[in-house]
Amino acid sequence: MKAVRLSGKVSVDGNLDEAVWQTPAPATDFRQSQPDEGKPATQKTEIRFAYDDDALYIGARMYDTEGARGVRSRLMRRDAMSENDSDLLIFYIDSYHSHQSTFNFWVNPSNSKRDGTGDPTWDAVWESATKIDSLGWTAELRIPYSQLNFSVAKQQIWGVQIIRFEHRLNERSHFAWWANNESGGPQRYGHIEGIEINSRPKGAELLPYVVGRSRYIRPADATNPFTKSNDSDYRIGGDLKYRLTSNLTLNATFNPDFGQVEVDPAVVNLSAFETFFQERRPFFIEGQNAFAFGNFSCFFCSNVSNLQVFYTRRLGRAPQLFPSATYVDQPENATILAAGKVTGRTANNVLVGMLDAVTRRETARVIRSVGGALVESTAEVEPLTNYFVFRPRKDFQGGAHSVGLIATSVDRFSSDSLVDARLSSSARELGFDWFTSKKNREYTFFGQYALSDVHGSATAIDRLQRSSARYFQRPDRDAAENGFFSRSYDPTAQKLRGYAGYARVAKEAGTYLGEAMVNYRSPGFEVNDISFLDRADYFWMNMNIAKSVTKPGRIFRNYFAVLSAQQQFNYGGDLNDRQIAAGMFTQLRNFWGASAFVIRSPEVFDERISRGGPVLRTFGYWFFNTSWNTDARKKISFSASPAYRMREHEEDNYQVNFNVTYKPSSNVQLSVGPQFVRNWSAAQFVTSGADSTARSFFGRRYIFAGLRQKQFAMSTRTNVTFTPALTLEVFAQPLIVAADYTKFREFVAPRQSTLHDFTPAQVTSTQVGGSTRYTIDADGAGPAQPISFFNPTFNFRSLRGNAVMRWEYKPGSTLFFVWQQSRSGTAAVGDFNFSRDREALFSAHPDNIFLVKATYWISL
Repeated sequence: MKAVRLSGKVSVDGNLDEAVWQTPAPATDFRQSQPDEGKPATQKTEIRFAYDDDALYIGARMYDTEGARGVRSRLMRRDAMSENDSDLLIFYIDSYHSHQSTFNFWVNPSNSKRDGTGDPTWDAVWESATKIDSLGWTAELRIPYSQLNFSVAKQQIWGVQIIRFEHRLNERSHFAWWANNESGGPQRYGHIEGIEINSRPKGAELLPYVVGRSRYIRPADATNPFTKSNDSDYRIGGDLKYRLTSNLTLNATFNPDFGQVEVDPAVVNLSAFETFFQERRPFFIEGQNAFAFGNFSCFFCSNVSNLQVFYTRRLGRAPQLFPSATYVDQPENATILAAGKVTGRTANNVLVGMLDAVTRRETARVIRSVGGALVESTAEVEPLTNYFVFRPRKDFQGGAHSVGLIATSVDRFSSDSLVDARLSSSARELGFDWFTSKKNREYTFFGQYALSDVHGSATAIDRLQRSSARYFQRPDRDAAENGFFSRSYDPTAQKLRGYAGYARVAKEAGTYLGEAMVNYRSPGFEVNDISFLDRADYFWMNMNIAKSVTKPGRIFRNYFAVLSAQQQFNYGGDLNDRQIAAGMFTQLRNFWGASAFVIRSPEVFDERISRGGPVLRTFGYWFFNTSWNTDARKKISFSASPAYRMREHEEDNYQVNFNVTYKPSSNVQLSVGPQFVRNWSAAQFVTSGADSTARSFFGRRYIFAGLRQKQFAMSTRTNVTFTPALTLEVFAQPLIVAADYTKFREFVAPRQSTLHDFTPAQVTSTQVGGSTRYTIDADGAGPAQPISFFNPTFNFRSLRGNAVMRWEYKPGSTLFFVWQQSRSGTAAVGDFNFSRDREALFSAHPDNIFLVKATYWISL
């Protein structure tokens, strides 16, 4: 379609009364993707484009055969609306015409807005207005060129996709159409032609901010002189956005505010691995697609992760060192002194992302007892650190093929002995990735390969070798020479090197689909200085065949059926995962969803269950999962997902997730999601200790226990939208976990699954300071060394929540009022008593944080 140059001013008011909106040849030929795939849209749509020297303008008329009565709308907070809520008009604009990246802009009849670049948290500064009338509804949009990236050519051709969603009919129609079982995307968009841009937008944007915070937190130790029941602080800083060219942007931040408006969920982690949390900080979220590496896709798979080499939450993380002292005043996080990044495309169509950030040397105030006197000093808990990332990627033939690189580095600068002993001094990663496709991406082949190189003192590298990611110190690990890549335990080593990769070949489109892939991490691969890695030392493979039916039938509107097989070995050749699975995922004729799948896994080896001890064997299992959901467009909607696991020679496990969403009015939405989990583990690791009589376990006895765990959690959320610019969101999550450790036991031999329960004569208990301490002596008066440990049974209760009032008082400028509350408690009991635990949770002392944040957008 052709864009028209404006000859006069357009008032963005939704009225469409300017002459330009009466020009002929609008975009009108829309086809359905649902509910009747391929048929013409039942509701007429007219879209026109215009432009001037500063912005793109869009005028849209959405006819409805029932007039205003047929229009469905809700007031929604920015970036929150979906097809479940209202009628929608969505524009995807490939302004660089790269057939890869797009900007998207959404409006609904209430003028609620959403925008993104593949990431909905990106908030551009643009205008829109909507009106509902007797013919349906209208929309006007003004999108400044300064918010888009495009080529240096005077004559522009942009890719465009337009989607209209008619909520009343559950009808989604497209300007650029392809079948639901075909591969689509920007390479199949329509085009906007006729735009002439004579001057490049090179303006700068400033976003200064001020944050004030008051904390009212109960001291963990009332005698600690560093703690107080309340304190206040403030921060002033700002962000700069400067357009280097029409398609390259510099983002910089000074004394940044990287606090989170949303809280992380509470979790209880009994594994040896770190918990992964999503990034929520705006500076890192914006433009993160330019740094994306490690694309992973599967029709069906489990217990696998993508090849990630950049995890932004490592920047500004909590200090990694905790000094030993009587009292410690620890900083919350490493302060980011400054950070900057350049993102965009070069003139020869290379997508570029480059980031550098410096975090300050952090010290903790400590008080130690010296000669009976308390002496205050400081201790370094995080060194001065520089983080760097460079990510170029080149596309060919409109995105049908691409190759890319990524390089990262972390450098720490410190002369402190504790830092030298615990943290690596430098870490480097280098990777490359590729993508190639045929027949509109019906057939694809893509993957990645990466190298890691970590240097540090012998004690720092020893910590990495012994970490839960690899357990090099396992006594039964095959002895091998460390060549260029590390694979064996060497307590004198001062470097750790490894490699990792992923590759997938697939038929992505059509009725019958298939894929095969491999995913591997060498034993020495280590990227946790700047990324997230929970385990190395594995070679995983997967194969799936599937059938995708997108045409409605008598029962289903669509369904996806899959058969799956996967297995995994460590580099010692031990099979530690094997699964056969079948599943079906459907949408019914009444727009309800239903799915079910089953997984069968046999006995396999487990080299991590003993936390650095010999390889053991775990029981096989059957896993069943079903889920269903009602039509989410309705005033009240439900979803449920029960799961059941039958493990051989163990008690059965189950969990139930349930969610209810209620929309009492056009601007209020409530959701409640309770969850109950009941798990039984026959062999939960407790501790280990030296015992010369445990010869088959190399002179060490490994103590396990049967663990019966029950968990109740409930996520509740309330959204109130007063205007499209003024919203209130309230979130709360209570969590109760009871973990009862029973039947202390051990494996009878390495590489076996048989367990031996210790007899009452072998297990004794004493009371120490109000806590129970167990002692296990395998042979009584014999030579076996006794092993003691405190009762691991616990009951944990937590409540986390926040309330956020957000007011965009002018385009690009926002005011936040935030209240966060948390309360928690523990008890040395393992039973689950909901009434008792609920009462204990709500009687716990609350910790409160109040925060006010104001930003002001300045365009230069």
